[in-house]
Amino acid sequence: MNTKNTLLRNLPKVDRVLDDIVHSQNSSVPLSLIKSAIREEIESFREHILSGDISELPSTSNEWNRLFENAIKRKNSLNLRRVINGTGIVIHTNLGRSLLGEASITALQTAGACFTNLEFDLSTGKRGSRYSLVEDIICDLTGAEAALVVNNNAAAVLLALNTLSYNRETIVSRGQLVEIGGSFRIPDVMSRSGARMIEVGATNRTHLFDYENSIHEETALLLKVHTSNFRVIGFTSEVPVPDMVSLGKKHNIPVMEDLGSGSLIDLSPWGLPKEPTVQEIVKDGVDVVTFSGDKLLGGPQAGIIVGKKDIISQIKKNPMNRALRIDKFTLASLETVLREYYNLDTALHSIPTLAMLTADPEKVKKKGQRILRRLGGGVKCKGTIALQATTSRVGGGAMPEYGLESWALVLTPGEKGANVLEKSFRNLDVPLILRIENEKMIVDLRTILEQDIPLLIDILGQFLQQRIEK
Repeated sequence: MNTKNTLLRNLPKVDRVLDDIVHSQNSSVPLSLIKSAIREEIESFREHILSGDISELPSTSNEWNRLFENAIKRKNSLNLRRVINGTGIVIHTNLGRSLLGEASITALQTAGACFTNLEFDLSTGKRGSRYSLVEDIICDLTGAEAALVVNNNAAAVLLALNTLSYNRETIVSRGQLVEIGGSFRIPDVMSRSGARMIEVGATNRTHLFDYENSIHEETALLLKVHTSNFRVIGFTSEVPVPDMVSLGKKHNIPVMEDLGSGSLIDLSPWGLPKEPTVQEIVKDGVDVVTFSGDKLLGGPQAGIIVGKKDIISQIKKNPMNRALRIDKFTLASLETVLREYYNLDTALHSIPTLAMLTADPEKVKKKGQRILRRLGGGVKCKGTIALQATTSRVGGGAMPEYGLESWALVLTPGEKGANVLEKSFRNLDVPLILRIENEKMIVDLRTILEQDIPLLIDILGQFLQQRIEK
């Protein structure tokens, strides 16, 4: 058995392999990148030897060269890559959340390739405000008096709290102290904003008198947080928005609601649970509302703030706003998405997130049948790939307890096992991301795009061929 010292001595030297590798590589690959990839690959072997994970090395120079060539290929590839989403999670945070439609892609290309009127008022010939490009549209759609957009919803909450409650008190229900992705908690945001948090009520029940009994001269804001990413069921109650608004008016204290993954459409007619829309909250008289642009809205990452004109004006003047502002790409894509909402029938088809959320399960099933036919039909796929009913998820922290009826291609992995094959799918040039259930691989077809289908058929065809050869 090779000892660690022997293995370490047998590791190739960078200078000795560099010439062979350089000759075999495309001349467009920079020499510095080639050297770096080789060093990193050798160092990886060194670390595995020292940790006891490797007992032998590649035996020939050809085997080493293949490893180095793959390492160079990886290092010379873009880190942000296209993947196929077979998880069935529509708003998948780790896979980029909401997709953008054709109009948004065109707008992004224009914004990147051409000069634009980002902060130039074409009517006066003077400096303008980037926020004016979308503010009127947001107000049209929501019924709000004014609007502002920052780089995400956490930033929107931070900015609003810092403006309205810095060094003063904000009252919030204990049952609404949520944690969002990345262990990011409402109390932490509030602390960073400079607001002093006053918790009222119990985890499961909060009453209007809980808020009123805590109001005094240091109270600057009443905060309501929509718990979109979890549910407390059973013996529960929370204060209705109109009652909080009335309490705020009584004491001349603004009311703010963080909707999180705010929606401009009531999706309940398509079988999804009823969620409050931004329009409904604005109509209830809430002074300031914050929500995400890249969740149920179906747009780019953004935090949208709407509300009363005097309050939004204060928020706009906060110096922190410059650090949180959005760029021309976000503005370009957000405007196109927002304009789709002027015609709801169009929006349901042209905004990919809405199209996937409201997709008819029968159409999803037909997509799977079409793929199976192109793979050779039932005889070739029998025992290896099957079309079965499954459940998709909304994702993005929205409607966590609700499943969408869907269909999936279920892959039986064979001797290698699901985990090994799942890893191999992740290592493809265009990775296929799926989920594993009961030692089988589930490719949920709800989130498989039409442009994904040819690639998916190639991937599944190779998978079938390997199973047949076994």
